[in-house]
Amino acid sequence: MNRLGVKWRSSILFRVISTTFLLSIILISLVGSILFIQISNGIYREKTGESLSEAQSLYEYDQGQLDATLYLPSLKLPAVVAKILQSNDPTAVTTPREVVLIGSPLVKKSNATFNGASGSVELASIPNSLRVQVRKLGTAKWIRGEIGYRDGSRRSAIIVGNAIEIPPQSPYELYYVFLLTEQQTIVDFIGRLLLFAGFLLVFMIGGISWYVIRQAINPVRDAAEIAEQLTAGDLNRRMRVSGQDEMARLAISFNEMALSMQQQISRLENLSRLQQRFVSDVSHELRTPLTTIRMASEVIAENKGKMDPAAARSAELLQAQITRFESLLTDLLEVSRFDASASILELKDVDIKSLVMQSIDQMQAGDAGQIITFFPENEVIASVDPRRIERVLRNLISNAIDHSEGRAIEITIVDSDIEVAVGVRDFGIGFTERESERLFDRFWRADPSRSRLRGGTGLGLSIALDDAKLHQGMLKAWGAPGKGAHFVLTVPKAPGIPIQAEPIAANPNDGSSTSFLSFDEDDI
Repeated sequence: MNRLGVKWRSSILFRVISTTFLLSIILISLVGSILFIQISNGIYREKTGESLSEAQSLYEYDQGQLDATLYLPSLKLPAVVAKILQSNDPTAVTTPREVVLIGSPLVKKSNATFNGASGSVELASIPNSLRVQVRKLGTAKWIRGEIGYRDGSRRSAIIVGNAIEIPPQSPYELYYVFLLTEQQTIVDFIGRLLLFAGFLLVFMIGGISWYVIRQAINPVRDAAEIAEQLTAGDLNRRMRVSGQDEMARLAISFNEMALSMQQQISRLENLSRLQQRFVSDVSHELRTPLTTIRMASEVIAENKGKMDPAAARSAELLQAQITRFESLLTDLLEVSRFDASASILELKDVDIKSLVMQSIDQMQAGDAGQIITFFPENEVIASVDPRRIERVLRNLISNAIDHSEGRAIEITIVDSDIEVAVGVRDFGIGFTERESERLFDRFWRADPSRSRLRGGTGLGLSIALDDAKLHQGMLKAWGAPGKGAHFVLTVPKAPGIPIQAEPIAANPNDGSSTSFLSFDEDDI
């Protein structure tokens, strides 16, 4: 059943053919039933008319023969009754029939002298309701039912009854039973024929529908398959163009779109390679002059005590900016390694709690009580690259301090058997849904003009996301204006084991928010 459900949802051809089959079965069954009823009723109506006409003629003849026994000595009453109770000649033109003669009940005496039937018909098989009507009205009445025989068999028949008088003045009921064997055979044959024709018509309609729909579905299916291959990176795939109809125009337009995409992607790839090469080359080339500048600044800093206050302040600023420049170069080099897929993990079994505490010590704000921790009592051991995880934690904690506006920051660690998660929650300015679209973009800052405690390159969150992906982990974020932000890093405790759950939910569920934003390894 599940397989049919999947097939129903995934295949237009299956849905259309199934619907066509179902509707065809319903429609043909309805039409076939109406035709069968009308035809069978017509056959039985015709037989009923013939039977009533023949029975009326037989009643008049039989009554005349019975009355003649009073005037013609040659006609003996028992012989006439015996002749009446004879079945018709099966070779005759008339249809097979049986005869039943039953005496009408009298009050003071029995009236069963001439009771009898042709063949082996059971007298009791004549319906009592029909006998009551015949006795009451004294005219011919009929029903369609079944007649029973002494061997236990029953046959469908039209039973026509009429009152008759056997001299001297004995009331009897004479029933002619016209068997419907031939008509039943015809009706059964027509039913089988209609059933066969219905099944044949359903399958013909289904086959025609399948053939016609495939002509429209196959090009769409080909387009879907080629689109999937284009998505997978095979940019040389194209649809086959045949004819000049709508599908051919679709194939031409699709191929033109694929060609345009291939050209645009090639241009972007070339531009990206040039940008990556430029960043990598510039970062490496700047290392040597920066080292020289750093050495010169250290010499100047050693002698700043001999300088006037303005020159000494300039020396301090020079060292601070050189440190910031080195940080920028380090981030650029790391980005170039990610772009070149040259980053590798140096895994070690470390205590995540210790890494978090080291990051807190390095990034601690002026108020020592600003950061509140929620850690498990036991050690949280995971096989990770401590340098990269510590860098991610520093970025998250630094962002939280810079955007908390002096409010508390909560850092939580929760682990399971497979994964460990670290959540950094601040209650500062947060971010809007529009800002979230670029939250992990390189060199992007929500408000570059705002005063910050620490300088930044705009690469921190981008590198943090790449580090999380390198560990087969994920980095998620939630934020709302005026309610702060919540970043959650989740990594597996052992390499090669995929994350199966999220120990810390990104949404802290502390009330309604304008946005819920989730970023993981597929967002870049």
